[in-house]
Amino acid sequence: MLIRELISQLLPSVHLTDKVYQVLQHMNDNQVVHLPIIEGEKYIGLISEDDLLMAENDNDPLEVLQQSFSTESVKEDEHFLKAVQLAGENGLSIVPVVSDENELTGVVSYNELLKYASSFMSLNEPGGLIVLEIASNNYSFSEISKLVEQNDAQITQLNTSNDGETGMMQITIRINKPEVSDIVATFQRYDYSVKYFIGEEMYENELRSNFDNLMNYLKI
Repeated sequence: MLIRELISQLLPSVHLTDKVYQVLQHMNDNQVVHLPIIEGEKYIGLISEDDLLMAENDNDPLEVLQQSFSTESVKEDEHFLKAVQLAGENGLSIVPVVSDENELTGVVSYNELLKYASSFMSLNEPGGLIVLEIASNNYSFSEISKLVEQNDAQITQLNTSNDGETGMMQITIRINKPEVSDIVATFQRYDYSVKYFIGEEMYENELRSNFDNLMNYLKI
């Protein structure tokens, strides 16, 4: 799923001439703590509520805070997991989406990204998730399926997206078992780049059990 398919036009963008108090009001009205700034159609950066609250005067225009702008964004043809990663790593409430010409085409809220990610990954179902990256011309579904099945697992969902500039392909795989470390290790042995993975490992459950036993012992 590409990020362009999740773009919302409902959240506003702001301008360098907008006053600090106006931007704070927009954030409050839309229940976000970040908004994108544009000049014409060009994306200038992202302003946060924290930065606005540091302003000396609520009537100052945004341009006086330009040193505080961040530049995070994703391209509209990138995989939506890239936006999830960017928002999570930078604590963003929205992710700006831009064109190749750096024009703002819309935004995606982090809450919406999480809702879609949960549905897309079937996180309410038992299993694990692995995201691989390989050269597009090296993609082989039969090989990927074989490597998964070598570890007594099966693919229940597979999605791909291509980067036309780099020729790389991202492959998102849903596995029918939560223990994914052996599968990840297998892919790495076969020179697949593992970008992300989500799963539970048996040793984690054992550590949790040992911790609970220790706590119970200490309470005696």
